[in-house]
Amino acid sequence: MKYTRLGTTGMRVSRLCLGTMSYGDPAQRAWVLDEKAARPFYEKAIEAGINFFDTADVYCNGVTEEILGRAIKDLVPDREDVVIATKCFGGTHNGKLNRHGLSRKNIIASCDASLKRMGLDYIDLYQIHRFDYKTPMEETMEALSDLVRAGKVRYLGASSMFAWQFGEYLSLAEKHGWAKFVSMQNHYNLVYREEEREMIPLCAAKGVGLIPWSPLARGFLAGNRHRQGGGDTARATSDDFATQLYYAEDDFKVADRNVEVAGRLGVKPMQVALAWILSKPAVSAPIIGATKLSHLDDAIGALDLNLDESDIKLLEEPYRPHAILGHA
Repeated sequence: MKYTRLGTTGMRVSRLCLGTMSYGDPAQRAWVLDEKAARPFYEKAIEAGINFFDTADVYCNGVTEEILGRAIKDLVPDREDVVIATKCFGGTHNGKLNRHGLSRKNIIASCDASLKRMGLDYIDLYQIHRFDYKTPMEETMEALSDLVRAGKVRYLGASSMFAWQFGEYLSLAEKHGWAKFVSMQNHYNLVYREEEREMIPLCAAKGVGLIPWSPLARGFLAGNRHRQGGGDTARATSDDFATQLYYAEDDFKVADRNVEVAGRLGVKPMQVALAWILSKPAVSAPIIGATKLSHLDDAIGALDLNLDESDIKLLEEPYRPHAILGHA
């Protein structure tokens, strides 16, 4: 396994972060694995040297956090050897009053609830899952900073939003002496590169590490999706969110080019897509999902795949601008 610092912090994370959205309650999503089926993925990831795990309170209504917490307790002798990231915003109460968003009340309550579900004393990276248009930014940043000062959280991170919003958060934290965001979990992959316009340059300038979600475009870049809809996997046939993000003809042109380059290099398309995102200087660790153990093997293999300038030029050439996707 290869390791890097998360942004400009002193904390070192594996170049791959295991995303846990696929582990929880199968009754909620057809492609989700239950705890028994999920455990081998944690075992394999830890054995391979992955020390970075990402989850969220909203995943399977908190069940995913519970499964992660038990896996870490059972499989990791020293909790300090792993970096646990979770998120707040959506919550686990189906939109009940004051149980969602980024108010001081909900941030602190959500943090305490996540700690309890995971059986942890602190969270390494606590992230806001989306931007809250109804809560003053000052209220959000001060509450998050207070969690750091209280010792419940080590570092702060954010997820998809506009660059001006993230810049304002960073400015407020600097102005008031509050803890700053050290990472941005944004929507970024070969099919969706709008983040290269403003968010990624901002993060690079401020020393904020990128931990992109959906680096394989929810499996779209595996090369097994169909123009008429769906694909060859359970997720491809039941992931409505993916059809909202991708499946345009221009997207298929990018996916086809990815398959072409992979064939020439003698590797799998998903390995090329991961190698491409890992080649970007601002990226600390893309967040990968896995519902087959071979997915983890392939992702780890991508760490040793080096694309040259001609490969990258071929991969990026078919891209066409998109509307903003993934902020909602």
